[in-house]
Amino acid sequence: MQDEYIVKGNIIFTKELGKYEIFENGYIVIDGKFVKSVYKELPKKFSKLKILDYGHALIIPGFIDIHSHAPQFPNLGLGLDKELMPWLDSYTFPEEKKYSDIDYAKKVYSAFVKSLWKYGTTRSCVFATIHKNSTKLLMDLFAEAGLGAYVGKVNMNRNAPEYLLESAEESIHNTKELLDEYGKKYELVKPIITPRFVPTCSFELLKSLGELSKKYNVPVQSHLSENLSEISFVKKLHPKLKNYASVYNEAGLLGDLPTIMAHCIWLEEEEIELMVKKEAFIAHCPNSNNNLSSGIAPIRKLMKKGLNIGLGTDISGGHSVSMANVIASCAQVSKLKWLESNKSDKPLTTAELLYLATKGGGKFFGKVGSFEEGYEFDALIIDDSSLSIFKPLSVEERLEKFIYTGDDRNIKEIYVAGKKIEEPKQY
Repeated sequence: MQDEYIVKGNIIFTKELGKYEIFENGYIVIDGKFVKSVYKELPKKFSKLKILDYGHALIIPGFIDIHSHAPQFPNLGLGLDKELMPWLDSYTFPEEKKYSDIDYAKKVYSAFVKSLWKYGTTRSCVFATIHKNSTKLLMDLFAEAGLGAYVGKVNMNRNAPEYLLESAEESIHNTKELLDEYGKKYELVKPIITPRFVPTCSFELLKSLGELSKKYNVPVQSHLSENLSEISFVKKLHPKLKNYASVYNEAGLLGDLPTIMAHCIWLEEEEIELMVKKEAFIAHCPNSNNNLSSGIAPIRKLMKKGLNIGLGTDISGGHSVSMANVIASCAQVSKLKWLESNKSDKPLTTAELLYLATKGGGKFFGKVGSFEEGYEFDALIIDDSSLSIFKPLSVEERLEKFIYTGDDRNIKEIYVAGKKIEEPKQY
């Protein structure tokens, strides 16, 4: 356990959706990996603690990316003139074949982890591939870097190239091996049950994964209602079930344990009600939704219904590892949805977006994504002095300026669970 210490700077975070907590020239007292308290003026009882004074810098919670695909990192910016299903066949599946080669996996995965660190992503929910050994390697690399992650060995046994298919028995056996070996191996890096999506998993496989999730008390991640062609395909595969979400629910993969469903653009009302009841999370991935012509998710509507929502880069349907880039894109598509909804679904504010990118997704990890008492201290120290600032700006204006015009060069220090994280090794 680390000793108590203090960081000082211009602190901004969102305890509640849409409402900033701001402490100009404030202090965060950290005890080990946890936030003890935040102050505008430091009480005398802490006067003997070490203070890391970051001067005029902004201090914000680390970004939380609750949906990405590590093996697709080499495909950033490629094939984005296609829709989801053709894109999977042309780009995604051929790339994922390569991860049977552990040396190739190490080269790509170490670069991916380093890129997350570079852009200030302190916790991630990540898909790997069907290959158990390269999935284990990815978990080891996250742990070595000091970043938090849920990492999933992907499960597929139908409707994909032969080289990416396992039998249901083999898929479950390999997943169980990973759960046994990595369930308690690391504090910040954990396995997560990861059926790719309904089209590539037989119901037998989905149900067996649901049983594993319960037996091992492990969360779940997958995709739901991303693309209209995908939804039609699911209806053909499961004509007796009401809708796409009900397939996961019948298999025990929707909210019986913490669950993230990516995209959720075209949810039916019954599906929304089911997900609210199950307290499932939605990973909103605006870059990917735009690039693959999937649609605009009705985030304001889903928020009003009470759904848990975080943001995802969805590498490489999304073209950027930067969560700040995702926040900007999320703001833009929310304005388009406002017009599309006859101005009933108000655009998302920057304060709401910061919440989604920090505490919103952080809830999946526990007390993460805020500087409230008892939360793990994940933080970014942002030096915005290089940005085009020619007049006095408030702390919230400076944050907005960084999101829209800053980049990784403005992120000077990164903390995860109270520990300053140095640049990860790239192999």
